[in-house]
Amino acid sequence: MIQLQNLHKDYIVNGKTVPALRGIDFTIEKGEIFGIIGHSGAGKSTLIRCINLLERPTSGKVVVDGIDLTKLDDRKLQEQRRQIGMIFQHFNLLSSATVADNVAFPLKLAKKPKAEIDRKVAELLALVGLQDHGNKYPAQLSGGQKQRVGIARALASDPKVLLCDEATSALDPQTTNSILALLRDINRKLGITVVLITHEMHVIRSICDRVAVIDGGKIVESGRVIDVFLKPQHPTTREFVEQVADSVELREAVAHEKAAGDRTIIRITFLGEQTYQPILFRTMQETGTSFNILQGTISRMKDTPYGQLVVELEGEDDRSRQTIDVLRRRGLEVEVIEWN
Repeated sequence: MIQLQNLHKDYIVNGKTVPALRGIDFTIEKGEIFGIIGHSGAGKSTLIRCINLLERPTSGKVVVDGIDLTKLDDRKLQEQRRQIGMIFQHFNLLSSATVADNVAFPLKLAKKPKAEIDRKVAELLALVGLQDHGNKYPAQLSGGQKQRVGIARALASDPKVLLCDEATSALDPQTTNSILALLRDINRKLGITVVLITHEMHVIRSICDRVAVIDGGKIVESGRVIDVFLKPQHPTTREFVEQVADSVELREAVAHEKAAGDRTIIRITFLGEQTYQPILFRTMQETGTSFNILQGTISRMKDTPYGQLVVELEGEDDRSRQTIDVLRRRGLEVEVIEWN
C-alpha cells in the first residue's frame, strides 16, 4: 500500500545542510494501523508529511497504492492527495465555520453537489459521534470533539489512507483512549490504512499492528508491536517500553531480593490464551519449586492479551534450571534476569 524507499530529507539552515531523514525504508500494508514512534526532533513529523508530499523528499521514492508520488506534477499530485486524509495535533479547524461546514470544506473544494455534501456530512458526523453538533462552532467543543471533527473532515473524500500527526498529544488520557477507539473502529469499518506518529508507547500498544522506531532520522527498529514491545532491541525502543512497563519498580524489587540473599529471578511472558491459564502454578507443582511473584501485569496489545510476571525462584540451581526448561517447553518466553 505504502512504500518508502531510501528516503532522504535535508534542510538548509544558515547555509548548512541538516539531514532530517536518512535512508528510510519500510512498507505499510493495506488496511493495517502502522505506528511511528520517536522523541521530539527524531524526524517523525517530517516522515509522515513526506508520505503525502507536504514535505518533498530530497531523494528516494514514496509509492502509495502503486503510484510514485515524487514523479507526479502538481495537478496529478493534488488528485492523489485526495486519497490521503490527514488529522493534526491542534485540529486545524476553521473557527468561523460550523462543525458541518468544517466537514464539508473538502467536498465544496471538489465542487460536489449540495445534496451529496449534505448526505456525506450527516454520515460522517454520525460515524464520529457528533450527529447532534453540526450547527455548533469549534469554540463550543471540547478538545476530543474538535479532533472528531478533524477526523470526519479527513474522511470526507473517502481516502484510502489516514495520516495522524500526533493526533492525541493535546488530549487528556481519557479522551485519548476514546479517540484511539474511534480510529480503531474506523479502520475496521472502512478498511482504511492508518499511519500515526506519536511519542507515547501507550498509543502504539493500544491500536497499532506494526511499529517503526525512529531516532536521529533513521529507523532503528521495526516489526509487530507485540514483538517490539516484549523484546525491544534498541536503547531508544527500551526507553519507550519503560513508559508502560514499570521498569523502575522492577529494578527496585530485583535489587531488594539480591540484597536479601541468593535468588534466581526470571521474567515470564504469556501471549494469547496462555495469559489466562495456570501454567506457572502447574509447573511449580511439578518441579516442587517455591516461588515469589515480584511484579506482574495482564493487559492487551490491540486484540492480543498478554501478561508478564517477574518471579523469584528459591532452591538449588538445578531445580531452577529444570523449572525454566519446563516453562519453555510449555510455550512460554522466559528471560533470566539474575542467577543465584
